Amino acid sequence: METDRPVPEAWAAAIEGFLAWIRVERALAKNTQLAYRSDLVRMARWMAPRGRADASAVVHADLAAYLVHLADAGLDARSRARHRSAFRQLFRWLLAEGLLLDDPSGLVRGPRPGRKVPTVLSEAQVEALLLAPDLADPLGFRDHVMIELLYATGLRVSELVTLPVSGVHLEGGFVRVHGKGGKERLVPLGDVARALLIEYLSKPRPSGAKAVFLSRRGRMMTRQNFWERLGRHAKMAGIRGKVSPHVLRHSFATHLLNHGADLRVLQAMLGHADISTTQIYTHVTRERLKRVHAEFHPRG
Repeated sequence: METDRPVPEAWAAAIEGFLAWIRVERALAKNTQLAYRSDLVRMARWMAPRGRADASAVVHADLAAYLVHLADAGLDARSRARHRSAFRQLFRWLLAEGLLLDDPSGLVRGPRPGRKVPTVLSEAQVEALLLAPDLADPLGFRDHVMIELLYATGLRVSELVTLPVSGVHLEGGFVRVHGKGGKERLVPLGDVARALLIEYLSKPRPSGAKAVFLSRRGRMMTRQNFWERLGRHAKMAGIRGKVSPHVLRHSFATHLLNHGADLRVLQAMLGHADISTTQIYTHVTRERLKRVHAEFHPRG
């Protein structure tokens, strides 16, 4: 099996050096670093038995063949594009460090993954989801506040569970978030989320607790814990299919656009570095308009 093969020492050193660089110089998130490691180790294990014991032995044809191998292994276009991005950045770094004389990845053409239209809840479904937690139960009330805040701000789940109390500005009505790459942004709360946060934070808390949302044991919530509880509430609300925290982020963005929000303002609230990332939601709203037209127009 490919996953059982050892990683040659030269490959391992190159990968670890690259990972140290992105950790220190680019301050990428821990999950991003782990994804790079996984993708690059997989490539190294595939290259080694083909006589490519280190990066300097790799040529353009090897990388093209590796992408074909990934396709044969069943990886979709988006996943293959991610692998290509990982090895291109590795080779560029090796070239910049003077560890390679040439970059074999420069002309490797990758798949062009189509933009997947995000899954979005209707406004009625969001309301049903908010009503699902038992507000008489402290944990149910906490979940209710978390869902409301997620929908009100469009935070990423990692930003939600790590949100510090110091990042909540109740008087100003906004939260201060540190997103991808450590970039800071301010996101408005809205009256409902603000009122719920005031009530939630007024309840007794363990001394020294820095995170807003705490587990049953008084510790910071984990992404996995919230994901699991959100799915449970979605089932209780009668919502079919998987409802992840990112679905609520998508719903936040789409519903804002549906009600006339400016795309640039939405980009700032979501923390997107590029407006093209935010533009996927204009496609969602167009699809909704077409469905409404088809359903209600006499010649639809």
